[in-house]
Amino acid sequence: MHDQATPRSAAMTRDTRLDEKLAAIRRDPFGSKEFLICDAKDPDMARGINALGLVRGTDERDRPQDRGGFLETVRAIVRQDIVDLMLLSPYNLHQLAIDEELFAGSSMARAARVNDTSEIWLPRHGTYRATASMPFRTADLSRVMHGGRPPLANGVAGADLGLYSLTFTNDVAADLRTLAAYNEFRTDCNALGFRHFLEVFNPNVGQLAGVEVGEFVNDCIVRCLAGVDREAAPLFLKVAYNGPRAMEELVGYDDQMIVGVLGGNAGTTRDTLELLHQAKRYGARLALFGRKINQAESPLDLIEVLRRVADGDVKPAEGVALYHDRVAKAGLTARRHLDDDNSVSQPVLKAA
Repeated sequence: MHDQATPRSAAMTRDTRLDEKLAAIRRDPFGSKEFLICDAKDPDMARGINALGLVRGTDERDRPQDRGGFLETVRAIVRQDIVDLMLLSPYNLHQLAIDEELFAGSSMARAARVNDTSEIWLPRHGTYRATASMPFRTADLSRVMHGGRPPLANGVAGADLGLYSLTFTNDVAADLRTLAAYNEFRTDCNALGFRHFLEVFNPNVGQLAGVEVGEFVNDCIVRCLAGVDREAAPLFLKVAYNGPRAMEELVGYDDQMIVGVLGGNAGTTRDTLELLHQAKRYGARLALFGRKINQAESPLDLIEVLRRVADGDVKPAEGVALYHDRVAKAGLTARRHLDDDNSVSQPVLKAA
């Protein structure tokens, strides 16, 4: 998976940290020290009212965050300028990037989630995940890029980069539908000069377990992308962390395949920092976290600690203590006691 040698049009031109770091990794896959931190602020594509995280009221009770407060957090993270990529729903991308021009002059990359398969349909009382994931795409790529306005001469007002997700389930009919939809999506990308990165979820149904899951997903990724030419390939991968062996196997297959890890459930703060640390140790070059950042008491402080862990300045356990110190100094109440928050709760992280 390579950056294109030359942009197809002015809309493809990019001067962001994301592009610079990806290019540096590809130039020197074994020597580059780059590790990217990306923020997934697209939960409204999945969960509905409760998607945007929780805020604590004066009564010390948590309530769902509203869209206005959520967007203010995004604005603050963009101003903070640590994150390398901000991923948004097309709805919020339009307001922040096109209407507000929030990213003007910023070196932070922006992207939109451009498909919303049934794997992520998670309304309250919903049961969609009980059946094999079905492909679906709400987003109109042209409107993601330009917002229904004439294209700019020197770039795009929205984004020319999107996240596309796949879920392989070991069901031939379901996986055929998934791959056919991905082929159609890439055709649209090629016509518009739109770039994408690929998220591959673990199967949401089926009988695979343990190491079989990582092996199955890795093989599906390689098989799927073997039929995609260089210029149409995704910029990078975003996958679930299935342990050291699976990560090393996927990373080791192709030194031009940049692999990142997705966050999954929020878990403890130690889970968040441990996941980044372990993924990097076994070859991942980026972390794209959503709920792990969005559901933190202080997302901006957590991002600073994530950067320090990624740079090797602090270990995960030290990072949890540092984060709690930041939360206390901000006058906030941590949802967990320090000792509880410094425990690893996710089994895959305990196995390393």
